[in-house]
Amino acid sequence: MTLQIIIGTQWGDEGKGRFVDLLSADADYVARFSGGDNAGHTIRIEDKIYKLHLIPSGIIYPNTIGIMGNGMVINPEVLLREIEELRQGGIAVTPDRLKVSYMAHMITPAHRLMDKAKEIKLGNAKLGTTGRGIGPAYSDKARRVGLVYKDILNAELFEEKLRTLLAEKNEFFEKIYGIEPLDVESVVEEFLGYARTLAPYVADISEVLRTALLSGKKVIAEGAQGALLDTDYGTYPYVTSSSCMASNALLGLGIGIPKDFDIVGIAKVFQTRVGEGPFPTELFDRSAGLLRGDGSQQWDEFGTTTGRPRRVGWLDGVLLKKIVEMNNISRLALTKLDVLSGFDEVKICVEYAKPSEISPLVLDNPVEPVYRTFKGWKQDIMQITQWDDLPAEAKEYVSFIQEFIGVPVKWISVGPERNQIIING
Repeated sequence: MTLQIIIGTQWGDEGKGRFVDLLSADADYVARFSGGDNAGHTIRIEDKIYKLHLIPSGIIYPNTIGIMGNGMVINPEVLLREIEELRQGGIAVTPDRLKVSYMAHMITPAHRLMDKAKEIKLGNAKLGTTGRGIGPAYSDKARRVGLVYKDILNAELFEEKLRTLLAEKNEFFEKIYGIEPLDVESVVEEFLGYARTLAPYVADISEVLRTALLSGKKVIAEGAQGALLDTDYGTYPYVTSSSCMASNALLGLGIGIPKDFDIVGIAKVFQTRVGEGPFPTELFDRSAGLLRGDGSQQWDEFGTTTGRPRRVGWLDGVLLKKIVEMNNISRLALTKLDVLSGFDEVKICVEYAKPSEISPLVLDNPVEPVYRTFKGWKQDIMQITQWDDLPAEAKEYVSFIQEFIGVPVKWISVGPERNQIIING
């Protein structure tokens, strides 16, 4: 496939990063098309762990070029820190290997402070954002007052626009939120330095990708967060501030509809969520602790970006099936099957009692999940590499997901390492 789109099918944290890494081995370009550093993709290669929030996961391979799309909002401080961390980890990151869209929007300290101030003001009605300034940056984009990366190519213009933005935000901080304003001079000095360093990375990524696709190069479009956090189709208002759907890959990268593409959905074999919002299958008993882990392992259910413990529950097949259909997902990757080892029984939600008449994604009123229960398995499966060697109970569980969702399960993760993947068929 020339274009391969990889998205999360739940509320994020499905393990997209490792599958982008897996499928990037023969890719020419790997491109992020939405979100900002509220995302967290973890790649584990033997004794090295790379935690990426902005830069596409495929950058780990020396043959790939990373693309940061116009659909993103990018904090330059975080971007430069990631570049340096990758270099220290032995990954070469230069303007030849990483390109930032000239129309991507910039996150400033004003956006981060605005994000936190709004959450505090909302009190118990807070949305549970990461406080990274994502929402305010997208808000400024819609208001047509945001800073875009082409601005840094003209230092005088960039400084003028930055000062205007900071002046407006400081007025809000003082008069609306009653908090200390930002020091404009120190922010301007800091960001002019970022501009000088990042200017060589700015490019017309739409043209880069168009040329690549026309010449038969393989491009992977890497989604952030998950489809249930999509600003249009997620559990609004408890969503992110951008579109996480597969169709947004084209808009967020500035490319037309290609003739040849493949959409891969990533799903955990159970459900997790960070922050507020509806969660029909959420668990609060002993099973929740077993699914989450205690935080002692790198792969336990604690946010890569926030460090917050994730809410956990059984797999919601109703939501997964809807997201697969809406995104025309062609193949599914399941992660964390190993976490279910040891349970006496495991469950999948197959319908809701009293569902919304509009769509299963409308969860404004509580719904009662109806479960299909499966016998669990006790065997440690982390060293298994072949489908036939899995316990019969595990195969029955995965096979039911495949049948219920209606698309093939191609990959099954049985551990955090790069090679702990079973290729099914």
